[in-house]
Amino acid sequence: MEEKECCHRKKVRSEEEYKDLIHRLNRIEGQVRGIKKMVEKDAYCPEILVQVSAVNAALNSFNKVLLSNHIRTCVAEDIREGNDETIDELVKVLQKLMK
Repeated sequence: MEEKECCHRKKVRSEEEYKDLIHRLNRIEGQVRGIKKMVEKDAYCPEILVQVSAVNAALNSFNKVLLSNHIRTCVAEDIREGNDETIDELVKVLQKLMK
């Protein structure tokens, strides 16, 4: 049986997509470690809040890239194959992201 590029529980990503996502996550992880150090060093609250805001923006950017890739690959492929359940799944994900 041939493995599909995308399925509901596993996704094969291109090397470029993989590297981009990992790079973004590594930067976010570094930012979070920096916030932890700020707390440990008793940094002034507004300075910490600004850094937390930056992490939130980075996570939102990560979500946008991941969602865009998902729609362009998994969702588009499933729609072409007549798998309309993917649309319901996408709607549920979008509802969760918009809370």
